[in-house]
Amino acid sequence: MLQMLKQNVKLLSMLGFALAISFGLAGGIGGGRRRAEDLPPLRTQGPVATVAPTSRVVKPAVDVAAAFTEVASTVTPGVVRIESEFVVDRPRRTPFGRRWRELGDSIAPLEFGSGTGFIVSKDGYIVTNNHVVEGADVIRVTLFDKRSAVAMLVGRDPTTDVALLKINGTDLPALTFGDSDNSEVGEWVLAIGNPGFQGGFGSANTLDFTVTSGIISAKGRPLRVLNSDDEAGSLAIEDFIQTDAVINPGNSGGPLVNLQGAVIGMNTAIATSNGVNQGYGFAVPSNLVQRVIHDLAEYGHVRRPLLGVTIDDVSQEDAEVFGLPEISGVRVDDFGQNSPARQAGMRRGDVIVSINGQKVERVGQLQRVVAQNKPGEFVDVGIVRYGVRHNIRVKLTEAELETRPAPARRGPAMGEGRLGIEVVELTRAQAERYGFAEPGGAMIRQIEPFSAAARKIEHGTEPYRILEINRTAIKSLRDAQRLLRQMKSGDIVSLVLQRPAGEIRIFNIRVP
Repeated sequence: MLQMLKQNVKLLSMLGFALAISFGLAGGIGGGRRRAEDLPPLRTQGPVATVAPTSRVVKPAVDVAAAFTEVASTVTPGVVRIESEFVVDRPRRTPFGRRWRELGDSIAPLEFGSGTGFIVSKDGYIVTNNHVVEGADVIRVTLFDKRSAVAMLVGRDPTTDVALLKINGTDLPALTFGDSDNSEVGEWVLAIGNPGFQGGFGSANTLDFTVTSGIISAKGRPLRVLNSDDEAGSLAIEDFIQTDAVINPGNSGGPLVNLQGAVIGMNTAIATSNGVNQGYGFAVPSNLVQRVIHDLAEYGHVRRPLLGVTIDDVSQEDAEVFGLPEISGVRVDDFGQNSPARQAGMRRGDVIVSINGQKVERVGQLQRVVAQNKPGEFVDVGIVRYGVRHNIRVKLTEAELETRPAPARRGPAMGEGRLGIEVVELTRAQAERYGFAEPGGAMIRQIEPFSAAARKIEHGTEPYRILEINRTAIKSLRDAQRLLRQMKSGDIVSLVLQRPAGEIRIFNIRVP
């Protein structure tokens, strides 16, 4: 989990991660403000002309509006809601709610969070943010057509905040990646996500699948939201695309797309002073996302290539000392153990200005460009050493990062079939204890967390009397057990249940 830092940046899942950056300005630019009366008077040269609307003025706006609607209708079906559920040891207040799933005496608290993802292959691979699913016991994906399924965590990478999930499916509406390196500041983009706000498995969300528009405000933004004290944090890649498209909690993991409908980024964070969007949204570049998910799909973890250098951005003073033609590049301060850069001839004080001919201006960009290669490959590193340009060929090694997905925890197997319910006889003692009018028949006493039943049957501390199973009246525990044991995977079990107070509810549950 990402911890609280001293800035005001929000990662955008409904898990309530609050991090980051302060955007206040202490004063005006250039040493003070001029009073209005000091400004020279306006001078006009004749009457102000008015211009009547023409097709040349209106048509571009119409074209952009048509592009927005076309992209939104094409891309939105490939965007999914992601709900993560967590077991906690004890009840506690959280920013995203709490649910009670087991009934009777044994009550286990569960917490849930939600975010967004998007489909990247027709057979069910889905991309989202690492912070949306990190530590989750169960991850459920809901498609645009309201179908849902439990997802497998293929792998995750906290150094880029990228995670890859898998559900079983065919001919799913996969989105297409664009080239984030070719995106430009000022370019129109759409941010698509699922803020939700109500959250929880099976609940109706008030803001499903929202689309907002804006432009790319900047590229190569570092936020220091992924950094931590461990080795993975020191290798975090922060080279975000900034946008003013409205992004709010719950949008984490959603796509940022251009007007061709291609994904050029994955929405990840906002910079804010009050917890809501203020026009500073940030997305992981699509080229980096593609590199990460390729490794996650093939290996289950990221194979991170390494130069083996301790680096920092170049300052104005650095440029003067090291003989740089401009304030740009990445300063090499030190080397790691068995550093391939040092072995290739790099020295302290060298300034990296290019990788494979691509200009390097800042740390985040260098890390992203290097990460797009594979361990064992060679890269040509352009450096400036006290005013003299050199080229050094470096064979990249692999960083040792333990980011393989931990096995999900599971509760004890309970109940008949695979529904995850514990069915017992409704004795006279239990009827009196729980307030049923009369004994007899069968009762659901417990529901296994994360089971098929837990996702359908309303939570609470009261047990349920089973009145009917698949339109057959239940007169005894044996009746209930016999019918439930006949159920096969994919069948739908129709339960008519009664609370102690007499309220009757119908729950139709698909057997996993």
